[in-house]
Amino acid sequence: MDEVLLRSLTPGVLAVMVARGADFAAAEDAVQDALVEAVRVWPADPPRDAKGWLVTVAWRRYLDAVRADAARRRREDRVDQEPAPAPSPAVDDTLQLYFLCAHPSLTPSSAVALTLRAVGGLTTRQIARAYLVPEATMAQRISRAKRTVSGVRLDRPGDVATVLRVLYLIFNEGYGGDVDLAAEAIRLTRQLAAGIDHPEVAGLLALMLLHHARRPARTRPDGSLVPLAEQDRGRWDTKAIAEGITILQAALSRDRLGEFQAQAAVAALHADAQRAQDTDWVQIVEWYDELVRLTDSPVVRLNRAVAVGEADGPRAGFAALAELDASLPRHSAVSAYLHERDGDVVTAARLYAEAAHKAPNLAERDHLTRQAARLNSRIRG
Repeated sequence: MDEVLLRSLTPGVLAVMVARGADFAAAEDAVQDALVEAVRVWPADPPRDAKGWLVTVAWRRYLDAVRADAARRRREDRVDQEPAPAPSPAVDDTLQLYFLCAHPSLTPSSAVALTLRAVGGLTTRQIARAYLVPEATMAQRISRAKRTVSGVRLDRPGDVATVLRVLYLIFNEGYGGDVDLAAEAIRLTRQLAAGIDHPEVAGLLALMLLHHARRPARTRPDGSLVPLAEQDRGRWDTKAIAEGITILQAALSRDRLGEFQAQAAVAALHADAQRAQDTDWVQIVEWYDELVRLTDSPVVRLNRAVAVGEADGPRAGFAALAELDASLPRHSAVSAYLHERDGDVVTAARLYAEAAHKAPNLAERDHLTRQAARLNSRIRG
């Protein structure tokens, strides 16, 4: 098998796929499937026209994926019409299912996606949004994961790190998305913490408790969002905050820092401030520096830019933001906030409106629209 030939043909095949109207990400997946098939078939039966063969196979795979995606959408749309489930047995094996779906034969990202879809109850669209990828790409990833585990015995549970990632994403979706899953994520993480002595399990539980403690103050009676700086801190759940901080301190004392412990430390600093102006932004930036070291996540870097803007001024925040891709979700919202703090309300109003157009949910879109309207009113006044 001439791997050099395959690599040389790939860009041309991909270009043909896109020219025929295929989505780029889905076309990439289809071409990769065709290359795998070529490696399997060509040694025994090489084609006369290698590129034509690859285009034909890739296009068939693409059409199969499109049809499968359409069928999946129809199934998901019928979920609300299904009858209520029968009473469940007293034994709760949900956490065990999480571990089984995190099978060693899957990559961590595929295991997380499969578990979120099969056990967590999230739609493919919600999972794709959490991963910052197109829905079609995530559908392909989940389908591959299903094919991978279809022929293996589910008797080798996955690792704790994968299960923690699933619980974290489910909590985030329940906390700020379309389905309320936050309480369930906390319940399962408590179960996990009771059975496994691991600082990152404790860190995730602390993070969930600290975020959930602020939930009563996050929205107004009409459902609109209340920014952290404007929240009535008297409505925060002080008992949950105290529990979260106690759990976090015990985890940090073991000197095995992980991503969830660092995130919980940021949440604890917010929870510890009696007023927004008392927030220790310098220390928050330091924790974000640790998170960048641990994850190198663009979302973490975006949040760090906000913290830098608070600690060192908006110009410093701009410098941190300049290192990031402008297409990153919520990039426009952060830029708008920093421009407003810098006194450029005209640019801030434009960016708030732009961010509202890109918002992932209705509540966030309405909040950003109101921010733009507030500044436009100031400009006209």
